[in-house]
Amino acid sequence: MRFAILFLLVVLHSNAQVVSDSISNTRYFEDQFYVGLSYNFILNHPEGSNQRNLSYGLQAGVIKDIPLNKTGTKAIGIGAGLALNSYYSNLVVDITGDDITYSINDDITRSKLETHLVEFPLEFRWRNSTAEDYKFWRVYGGIKAAYVLGARSKYDLGDISEGFKNTDLTKFQYGLTLSFGYNTFNLHAYYALTELFDGNASVNGEVLQYRPLRIGLIFYIL
Repeated sequence: MRFAILFLLVVLHSNAQVVSDSISNTRYFEDQFYVGLSYNFILNHPEGSNQRNLSYGLQAGVIKDIPLNKTGTKAIGIGAGLALNSYYSNLVVDITGDDITYSINDDITRSKLETHLVEFPLEFRWRNSTAEDYKFWRVYGGIKAAYVLGARSKYDLGDISEGFKNTDLTKFQYGLTLSFGYNTFNLHAYYALTELFDGNASVNGEVLQYRPLRIGLIFYIL
């Protein structure tokens, strides 16, 4: 519900903030809040593993815009936000006591890994905006660090449904980001530089080296 409300706010209202400093130079700040949705690809599948269903991601947060020049066309963005990401595949995660095991099952009805993260984006921002023009082109590139607050694995197989907290995730993750577009609607991509699992997870003797690639839309708002 909160993501839906933020989405509506973005579509209905996108503008800039203008302030005047002590030497009468006009400075303005862009894109103080963001909300996005993505399709989550899984890279580096082990042999026999494949992606299934709709793996999706949601993100929302706030960014402090710091102009680097008087015209405001170049800036640094530093922010914080929350994200939810899900990954569906034929990889089945099970638990016996304290031991988490992994297997591949093509007959699985549904197998999902869901992660909840706090994120810290750092962006270099270019845009051809002005203090009066709210519709402009932008290209934002940078890096995003994230800390996994929690992760849950769940699978459905016939009448059997199991779910539990998965502790095999890499706690601190980071990757490259790129956003570009015009006005409200912007394409967004995130490529992970860290692996999803921490190295303790393996299937059929092969260490899981999943890396997420997220591609979708991001919306900016004052």
